[in-house]
Amino acid sequence: MSVLAFDFGINSIGVAVGNEFTMSATPLEAVKARDGIPNADQINALFKEWQPSYIVVGYPINMDGTKEELSFKARKFGNRLADKFKLKVYFKDERLTTADAKERIFSQYGYKGLASKGKIDCVSAALILEAFFEEKAVSG
Repeated sequence: MSVLAFDFGINSIGVAVGNEFTMSATPLEAVKARDGIPNADQINALFKEWQPSYIVVGYPINMDGTKEELSFKARKFGNRLADKFKLKVYFKDERLTTADAKERIFSQYGYKGLASKGKIDCVSAALILEAFFEEKAVSG
């Protein structure tokens, strides 16, 4: 059962694919976006290729738990995908995933790995999905 995960951003949206059975996630690509609206051809191709059972969208909130403007845009993005592809969408708190993604990329590739915003976004999407799987496994 494949699952697509998204790290929403205004200019770039990281995408990862995961397998619910193995609880693993793999970074895929970054989809270009314009004011948070993704490239439709890229999105359609991802859904066609991976045929996910559901989707997970990172939900950006402040460290104190308050919402920000990006929180509302991410929710709108996820709901639009759910409506378009007729799938269930789950939103996962994404606090600190970008920092964790940068740390992982740096440890593997050094500073040159951090030059790619798209790579950071995709690794963040994979981390969001792995955290979602872990939380789901614990809660049953």
